Amino acid sequence: MTQSVKPGERSVPGPAATANGGSPRRLRDAPWESIRELFALDPTTTHLNTGTVGAMPYEVLDTMDRVTREWTGGLADVYKPSGYYEHRALIGRAFGVDQDEIVICHNATEGVARIIQGLDLHEGDEVVTTSHECYSVLSNFNLVRNRYGLTIKTLTMPTGYDVTADEIVELFEAAITPRTKVLAFAGITLFTGTMMPMRRLCELAQRHGLTTVIDGALLPGLVNLDMRALGADFIACSGSKFQCGPLGTGILYLRNKVFPEYNPLPLPTFWPVISTWYPMIGSPPPRTRTSVESDDTALYVQSAGSASIARGAALARACEIWDEIGRDRIERRAMELGDHARGRLVEAFGKESIFSPGEDPLLKSPLIAFNPFRDPEAAWNIKKFTAFTDRLEREHRIWIRWTEFDVPGSPHQHYAARVCTHLFNTREEIDQAIGIMARLGEEMS
Repeated sequence: MTQSVKPGERSVPGPAATANGGSPRRLRDAPWESIRELFALDPTTTHLNTGTVGAMPYEVLDTMDRVTREWTGGLADVYKPSGYYEHRALIGRAFGVDQDEIVICHNATEGVARIIQGLDLHEGDEVVTTSHECYSVLSNFNLVRNRYGLTIKTLTMPTGYDVTADEIVELFEAAITPRTKVLAFAGITLFTGTMMPMRRLCELAQRHGLTTVIDGALLPGLVNLDMRALGADFIACSGSKFQCGPLGTGILYLRNKVFPEYNPLPLPTFWPVISTWYPMIGSPPPRTRTSVESDDTALYVQSAGSASIARGAALARACEIWDEIGRDRIERRAMELGDHARGRLVEAFGKESIFSPGEDPLLKSPLIAFNPFRDPEAAWNIKKFTAFTDRLEREHRIWIRWTEFDVPGSPHQHYAARVCTHLFNTREEIDQAIGIMARLGEEMS
């Protein structure tokens, strides 16, 4: 028998709910072992790589299938929903912003490309970024440099257990010159899992009148994120990593209002990379200088003709599930598991093997990069790391990944294994996996 649930709530069977007809548990109060059952996880694998791709809840998979079948059977007008109005509004609310500031795109990579190609940059302008950015960020800035004659100033981020937020902010501040127009950085770095001091860097940019671009691929679904409060101008996010939406979904935030308490600067000039929706004659309305938008800038980017109807619906459902569990609760869970994994990695390999921050609480995330081999110089050998991650997957069904990054003062590219925890992981599987990693690292050393 179907049990009724109040609007905005969903039920998860408790230990006795299905067997004895007990009351269903609400997601906000459900134990983590019950929440884990929501996800399409293979019980024979250990998924410690959400930073690459998450595991979808069954309801998200069902939404993709249901909406696709409804369209196929009913021949719905594919152009009408191409603006994703309701889905954009729902997702915007989850992240503290409005529909006119949210685009449902295909991934963070596409979002980054649309942002960078739309910035109002000219010959002689300067962009400050880091060598720890995703390839999509650096390749798009290099394209713009080649096209317009920009200067791209690429900083080498500090690495290691003892890195502090002050070091990072000072590094950026020292790089700014009168020619600097843009500060671009990851919210959480792909390679070492450093949680960047985003608000401090946005405030630094505001003091210098700069536009801020955040690669936020790893933020939604992990951090209880208020995009407006960060004070950034642009944030490109993944929908399929920590948010556990379908592959081929992303979230793009375009600041479209001025809230002085978060960012008092005028909205930056932006030339949106569009598909179909933009005035065919003349220009859009002047950009607002208030907290009321002058037009739906995000719609220019969003509208794509016969877009996938199911994609937006499924991503919105993933966001609803997160809201029902509680984004603050999810963040605490993922971070606590990350701290647990970090402690086990230190026990197994030593602090000196950890490339990710571990002391400054502002910089810690549940993505931890480490060297599993005795020899520190093994971190220069990509073949050892590809073999390590391949063997973990092939022999033990443990999924992590390897990363690569620059280290200040080193002539060598460094490589690392990267563990990543999320809400559906458990301490027990983390302990077991890191025990296997320790034995394999010793064997391969």
